[in-house]
Amino acid sequence: MSENALYTDLSAYYDLMCADINYQSQSEGVRRIHQVFGNQGMSHLDLACGTGPHLRHFLEYGYQCQGLDLNQPMLDQAQIRCPEAQFTLQNMCEFEINETVDLVTCFLYSVHYSGDLAPLDSCFAAVAKALKSGGVFCFNAVDKDHIDNTLSVSHSAVSQGSQFDFSSSWYYQGHGNQQALRLSIRKTTGDKVEYWHDSHPMVAVSFAQLQALLAPYFQVTVLEHDYDTLQPWNETSGNALFVCVKP
Repeated sequence: MSENALYTDLSAYYDLMCADINYQSQSEGVRRIHQVFGNQGMSHLDLACGTGPHLRHFLEYGYQCQGLDLNQPMLDQAQIRCPEAQFTLQNMCEFEINETVDLVTCFLYSVHYSGDLAPLDSCFAAVAKALKSGGVFCFNAVDKDHIDNTLSVSHSAVSQGSQFDFSSSWYYQGHGNQQALRLSIRKTTGDKVEYWHDSHPMVAVSFAQLQALLAPYFQVTVLEHDYDTLQPWNETSGNALFVCVKP
């Protein structure tokens, strides 16, 4: 499969690729963040929702949920997983919804899919417009100045008689506003081995830049990237949770 083509067919592998993610812990952490910082409302929008695993938990918490994504096959799977929710095929950098909500989430570093600083700012503006007063926007991000190009995350899973080996890593060339999320899949079925490689263009941004972009729209609190403890950011780690409250 050619470079940048993997996401087109990723819906077939998405849940396997993310099998080691603790969706319940992440969802519960953001639910607690919303209880502490938010307006106590129960309407929720998930940006880049994929196949809907986070939404499933928020529905069980009693939220009225909707999700959006750029990939229709992902949304088709999300609708099966979350029949109570509403889904739309939209770009998170220029989306619109009919009624404002109390909570907007963007998990799994997906805010970086904005691609560049101008679309990222448009995304923040769209989120601010979509939120009620006192509503919360919560997302996680990586600081471009702390990316280690030698690090990667890998795991394996078995499905339908095949073994899948997944790996992902950040790559930043050290300057500019572009970084890449590199993904690889190896599928082994008996003696047959297939490979997919993809490189997603992502926006590269420092936490100082992020806070400056967010400041016109939100009151911002930065937390350590730990959904269980919810501690203030130590100002040195390169991964963090951003909690943004609309005044």
